[in-house]
Amino acid sequence: MSQTASTAERLTEIVQGNDVVLFMKGTPLFPQCGFSSRAVAILERLGVEYATVDVLQDMEIRQAIKAFSDWPTIPQLYVKGEFVGGSDIMMEMFEAGELEQLVTEAGVARA
Repeated sequence: MSQTASTAERLTEIVQGNDVVLFMKGTPLFPQCGFSSRAVAILERLGVEYATVDVLQDMEIRQAIKAFSDWPTIPQLYVKGEFVGGSDIMMEMFEAGELEQLVTEAGVARA
């Protein structure tokens, strides 16, 4: 099995194995960029359970997630296996009430 295939399989397992997953730089307690910090703050405000993947700890994941989602930047948010977007899209959806509606309709567990 090629390295790329195994990384893609890992990404699929992560995305499908968590209702909400945020690929970010750093951790929720120590985000390593402003966009990741804002994404975590939005998820905290929503009060949902979520998993995170620190792309700085895994260069294969960091590169592969961009191809996986066809999105060039980190952070990246997935809800119920579907790519939602980065921090700007998260912010717009949050302010419009769309992100709350999305997680509610998806039946995401509250923290």
